[in-house]
Amino acid sequence: MDNSAASFSSSDIAALADRFRVALINGLSGPKAAHLIGTQDKLGRHNLAIVSSVFHVGAHPPLLGMIIRPDSVARHTLANILELGWYTINHVHADMIAQAHQTSARYDRNQSEFSAVELTPQYLADFPAPFVAQSKVKLGMKVAQHQMLEINKTHLVIGEVQWVHVPESAVESDGRVAFEKLASVAVTGLDTYHQLQKATRFAYAKADQPVRQIALSNDT
Repeated sequence: MDNSAASFSSSDIAALADRFRVALINGLSGPKAAHLIGTQDKLGRHNLAIVSSVFHVGAHPPLLGMIIRPDSVARHTLANILELGWYTINHVHADMIAQAHQTSARYDRNQSEFSAVELTPQYLADFPAPFVAQSKVKLGMKVAQHQMLEINKTHLVIGEVQWVHVPESAVESDGRVAFEKLASVAVTGLDTYHQLQKATRFAYAKADQPVRQIALSNDT
């Protein structure tokens, strides 16, 4: 077994070549769920962008946060979200990775990423932002709070879940969604994708009780 390790001090990190440093730091947090953010502007122009920064904020009310990079260049997704206050979060699945990844390209404001990558905008339940028809898990979001973070000028957008669409076959009896049944994917850094696979489950942890594993067969 190779016990060697690569170690970097803060000064080492600052001295790294730009591309190496970006790849290293972007991937340090490990695999994160891949999502497509669907928006439109007041003129009805669609926008679609892949992100890996969606995270849970609270369950009551149901809140999800998202980090968007600084708007030192045009950020159509951010502009649309702030203009209309509505957006969608669509899970990326194994059969749409290439199309989802291509949405990270810088398209012109008048070019819809939906049409550019051949994904289909879908309007459901009178929601005022486009979903991705090919996605199996779709969330309709309303902006609850927005803040620019002074430390690096990134934008924190917190949205309240307004609408949820998920295949009934993937919803477990306790409310969990079995994403591995949907071939949902995660992404490391900016370009490496992983398909989800359930490893194990554990019962709710209590200080006065030993850890207890739950059989995976109970979920099928």
